[in-house]
Amino acid sequence: MRDKLFFYNNNIEWKNLGDGLKRKIFGHDDNIMMVKIHFEKGSIGYEHSHVHSQTTYVQSGVFDVTIDGNTQTLKEGDSFFVPSNLKHGVVNIEEGILVDVFSPRRDDFLE
Repeated sequence: MRDKLFFYNNNIEWKNLGDGLKRKIFGHDDNIMMVKIHFEKGSIGYEHSHVHSQTTYVQSGVFDVTIDGNTQTLKEGDSFFVPSNLKHGVVNIEEGILVDVFSPRRDDFLE
């Protein structure tokens, strides 16, 4: 486990998810995972839910974020929290990057 303590952005390849989205997975164990997602302008993270608690930091860009039917516009430096099983999604207004932290780890992202 000691070899997975530091992660260098330039050494991690983007995984193309299609529809203007790509992802990088950073540090994780069974209990927590950090993920960076790049959104091209107009990209949509369609509304969905999952058992994982999620907190997200807006690294760059502008996003309309909907959580449980409530929509707010967030920009660089803002963040949001999604409790387990609550429906949520984002629409990108200005190209940007979200940094997601999940608990527990999103094993589906490792497949």
